[in-house]
Amino acid sequence: MRRILAALALAGLVFGGVPSYAAPSAGAASSRFSGPELAQLKRISSYLNTLKSVQGRFLQISANGGSDQGTFYLRKPGRVRFEYEKPNPNVVVADGTTVAVENSALKTTDRYPLVNSPLRLLLGENIDLVNDSRIVSVKPELGALSVTAREDSGPAEGSITLTFTDAGSGGLELRQWEVVDAQGARTVVIVSEMRQVANIPARLFVIEDLSPFKKAD
Repeated sequence: MRRILAALALAGLVFGGVPSYAAPSAGAASSRFSGPELAQLKRISSYLNTLKSVQGRFLQISANGGSDQGTFYLRKPGRVRFEYEKPNPNVVVADGTTVAVENSALKTTDRYPLVNSPLRLLLGENIDLVNDSRIVSVKPELGALSVTAREDSGPAEGSITLTFTDAGSGGLELRQWEVVDAQGARTVVIVSEMRQVANIPARLFVIEDLSPFKKAD
């Protein structure tokens, strides 16, 4: 169970304890931010909308200080796959509607709805952070830019912060995200070697039923 929870925390793909990005409220962010902040939100939105089909590496640092790493694949809308390196037996897959944790050691597949995922912020199409009521801060720093979204109540209470390197005219590049759940537990995912990939095989986003008791077709 601990491994499953760690896998879900990594992907930021969990039900409860983290924010949902299914239906932003129009106009709310634009009424709270200054002109320069709105300009930064537009930059981030434009960049996120360029991430259509991406492959890269990840390093997860969980709330207890443990770490795992591996390869991830992202294809919009709503599809992502995190393959852990051994000895971690998990693969986390989202197929557009469902998130699953496949454990090759236990021969189990646990499924959860994608709708409550904070990574909807990355997996959605036509992202518009200016008109998302959950955006609570945008912070430019030397060589970096971050944006935080938060849910203050309900089963999806928590926050997610995306951090980008900012090369000015050279543009933005996603570097990490941090999920904080309702209990204050933090999980950080650092990404690297990101590159656009023309054709990620569709089979990578198919959820497998690993149960030895599954019915034959």
